[in-house]
Amino acid sequence: MSERKIRVLVAKPGLDGHDRGAKVIARALRDAGMEVIYTGLRQTPEMIAAAAVQEDVDAVGVSILSGAHNTLCPRIISLLRDEGMDDCLVLVGGIVPQDDIPRLKEQGVAEVFLPGTSTEDIVRFLRDNVKPRE
Repeated sequence: MSERKIRVLVAKPGLDGHDRGAKVIARALRDAGMEVIYTGLRQTPEMIAAAAVQEDVDAVGVSILSGAHNTLCPRIISLLRDEGMDDCLVLVGGIVPQDDIPRLKEQGVAEVFLPGTSTEDIVRFLRDNVKPRE
């Protein structure tokens, strides 16, 4: 029996219309052998959490360039936890000031990847931190 692939939902919350980075990450994760679900642009936290539950993902990658990370990310995490997805990692990528990173992590974000992070680092983080399922 083969090992279950890591399942990742890549999401673009809010009004940010730039998705090139999210698509690059989605492709890199797919090329690394992961199953990737891309939600498309302008998703609400509720839409993202519902998709994560429906797709039974191991991680949600949130791409934010709009500066709304301090509002959107805690809401996504809260909705996931309300649905019992306590082991689902939430990763943030995009424009996030250094001063905001510790607070995001305190609120449940597993890691923040800033512009210029190599896709290999993101793949490695997921492989090292996603808990195996039975």
